[in-house]
Amino acid sequence: MRPALLALAALALAPAAHAQPAAPAAAASAPASTSLERVEVQGRRDDPTEMRRNASAAKIVIGRQEIEQYGDSTLGDVIRRLPGVTQGGRPGRGGDLRMRGMGSGYTQILIDGERPPPGFSIDQISPDMVERIELLRAPTAETGTRAIAGTINIILREPLRRRNTELRPALSLERGRLSPQLSLSRDGLFGEDGSFNVSVNASENHDRTDTATRTTFVDTGSGAVTLDQLDEDLASSVRRRINASSRFQWRLGPGEQFTLQPFLMHGQSRGESEGTLAAIGAAPAAPYATRAGASSSSYDIARLNLQLTRRIGPDTRIELRGGAGHFSADAGSTLNQFAADASPVLDVRNETSIRDRSWSLAGKLLHSLGSGHNLVGGWEMEGAQRREDDATWLDGALQEGATGIDMSARTRRRALYLQDEWDPARDWSAYAGLRVETIRSTSDSGDTPVDNRSSVISPLAHLVWRFDAPRRDQLRLSLTQSYRAPTLRNLIALPALNTLYPVPGGNVASSPDRAGNPELKPEQSHGIDLALERYLANGGIVSVNLFHRRIRDLIRNVTALEDVPWAGEPRWVSRPRNLGRATVEGVEFDAKFRLTELQPDWLPLDLRMNLSLYRSRVESVPGPDNRIDQQPHAVGNLGADYRFRGTPWTVGGSLGLTPGYRTQLTEFQSQELGLRRVLDAYVLWQIDAGTRLRLSLANLVPIDSVGTVSVLQGSQLQTVNTVGRTDLNATLRLEMKL
Repeated sequence: MRPALLALAALALAPAAHAQPAAPAAAASAPASTSLERVEVQGRRDDPTEMRRNASAAKIVIGRQEIEQYGDSTLGDVIRRLPGVTQGGRPGRGGDLRMRGMGSGYTQILIDGERPPPGFSIDQISPDMVERIELLRAPTAETGTRAIAGTINIILREPLRRRNTELRPALSLERGRLSPQLSLSRDGLFGEDGSFNVSVNASENHDRTDTATRTTFVDTGSGAVTLDQLDEDLASSVRRRINASSRFQWRLGPGEQFTLQPFLMHGQSRGESEGTLAAIGAAPAAPYATRAGASSSSYDIARLNLQLTRRIGPDTRIELRGGAGHFSADAGSTLNQFAADASPVLDVRNETSIRDRSWSLAGKLLHSLGSGHNLVGGWEMEGAQRREDDATWLDGALQEGATGIDMSARTRRRALYLQDEWDPARDWSAYAGLRVETIRSTSDSGDTPVDNRSSVISPLAHLVWRFDAPRRDQLRLSLTQSYRAPTLRNLIALPALNTLYPVPGGNVASSPDRAGNPELKPEQSHGIDLALERYLANGGIVSVNLFHRRIRDLIRNVTALEDVPWAGEPRWVSRPRNLGRATVEGVEFDAKFRLTELQPDWLPLDLRMNLSLYRSRVESVPGPDNRIDQQPHAVGNLGADYRFRGTPWTVGGSLGLTPGYRTQLTEFQSQELGLRRVLDAYVLWQIDAGTRLRLSLANLVPIDSVGTVSVLQGSQLQTVNTVGRTDLNATLRLEMKL
């Protein structure tokens, strides 16, 4: 096989999920020689398009240039523009990330190829701390199969082989409130064999949030309105955060390396809220007229990862990884409700303390069989222990046994995998993998102890056909089995009580208590992906991807009336349950190129566009709209950038659209979400070779975030309509290389 293709196949052997995958992979692809060192240097800074083209499974890669392009203050805002990605929450406020429109839990999030520790959120990472982002549309045995929708792998900054310092102060403005941010990144050397990167980010965010919620109860037989209330809420918060990520690397020899990665984070927040609840028309009076609330919290995260890569032969190397982490959080909140004459109605106080400890161990053996044939086997072990003290007082009385006081839980995960990558012919690449994974979650807290154990065997196969040279097009086929494990919170039966209808009385179906289900089983999915990729001569790409998933033991929250120990009468409780089978399918299109690649005399405008269309069906829920939870019909993005010739100015913009949609959640419950539209723009001034000034405008034309939940309780239709205001956010960022 040609040397270039051999090297690229070797790079795919050790995916970029690790601190320095390219160097060892290149060395393992063939017997040791002086040429291997040349491949190692090139692979460390490989072009994102080439990394995508030479991956075993379908993958999208974006590097530093695209990450910093819009000057986003949160990593979620960077990722939401990528093909097939949607984001929960309001624009600019973060939220869970979802591939293929599938709700939280279907998308696997990795940091440097490993699952993040408990308590970690992707929005806690500043974009300035990230080297590149990878979207894997189909799982591999090495990256894990808890990825029915796909995997988002975030690679933190890697050391440069030179001394370099970057300083980036920024100031954001939203609704008249200023939020400062400062990032510092430093690259350095330890003699000839060592290098390091240290990235520090500090920020203070000031938010103001307006929400209006209208609740109506209508008798479906007579049409009479039995309840009509308007809840208006105004909340403000201040969040302070400082985090530090570093990577220290030592070269031990050709293809050998030791890596040390400490990560530290500290955050604090405080907030205040005030609201009114008023009856509309002739409906019954509201249970209170005004309310006031306050909250505060603090958290700390510490993590240390180590990785050692050593050769045990000319064609074999071994990788050992280990990590340990700690997460702690303390939070408190108060809520006071008052009647129209200012007399107290309800006093709620909550205090929560969380302590998490986690560890991980993993090993991997890589062996080259020659002629583009590579074999990888590995094992993984992971454990986490959580202790949570959660207490709620209603009018000064402690709610014993209702909210998880002194809760302790543990999880253990073990996995074995084997994968084989080879080039059976000149224009073919093939991959076969098998992964066996076991998860056990235990807890002896509450009235219902938890001892949940699940084991999943996942066979995987990927095939790539590269069209005849000199064409760069290729066709991909993937056959996979993946799964979604229930979270620890979903398994523990301890409830979270609804304060609008406080215990010991009853509540309604649209305002349920929430609790877990110790009997949950993991969802399992069989999938097929088919993709056609065309790579243009100057780095552009056009791709179309088709996928289909068949899911069994679908997990979804179901609200039901239950006899509960925390109240004197039955209450409506929302619990996750296994509902049966579902199917998901879609087509995904994405393109990225410069107009001059199509016609040399056209404007040198850089274009990025993607459009995804989805369809899904949950068999046990009657239609129409019995789709997977939180999956829209479509999602699309269109972006353009232009650098004015002969000037230091660059401008760009991006429009993201997710049409509104309705979901039938159960036979008696549905949800509707309105149009989501986010328009962003930026202006970049290149002051000199090492200094740039960037003005970023996020959510340039704000629209309200609208959602409706409807529940049929007997002959009564209960509807909760929520309208949340969104706002323009402007950020001015100075970027300096010192």
